Amino acid sequence: MERVKVWGPVVRLFHWSLVLTFGANALVIDDDSALHEWVGYTVMGLVLLRILWGFVGPGYARFASFPPSLSGAVGQLTDIATGRKRVHLGHTPLGALMIYNLLAALLAIGLSGHLMTTDMFWGQEWPEELHEVAVAWAEVSVVLHIAAVLYESHRTGVNLPRAMVRGYKEIPPR
Repeated sequence: MERVKVWGPVVRLFHWSLVLTFGANALVIDDDSALHEWVGYTVMGLVLLRILWGFVGPGYARFASFPPSLSGAVGQLTDIATGRKRVHLGHTPLGALMIYNLLAALLAIGLSGHLMTTDMFWGQEWPEELHEVAVAWAEVSVVLHIAAVLYESHRTGVNLPRAMVRGYKEIPPR
């Protein structure tokens, strides 16, 4: 197996911190509590840090290394349909689309959550409705993300969860 350094500590810390904070806010913490609000602000801080890191971070952390690409996504779906086991060192094209999707959803959640606390939007329904829809979208996206990671790990022989813990992808011989 070839061992390739892919994810640095900032990306891994962001990922697992986001898993804990978003997961806690979505599944455990009471929606009307001050803790929910502060954990939400923590999620927003993490997302903003990741966006900054996407421009200044190293290698595979940069957005330039995984641009959103419809043709790349179609190519990956074609690989899946035909049984081709192409290994991507960084994010796969479908993975890249999921990242942008989740970042946008989390920004919508954070912004709408904040708007609900302001005098200007207090009592208006649309920020709360946007918040609820964005949370539901993010939750569905997270389930799809986990399923896709497990599927791609099985399909390609690269343990993607381990790579997000250790920072290295172990690439099987071709």
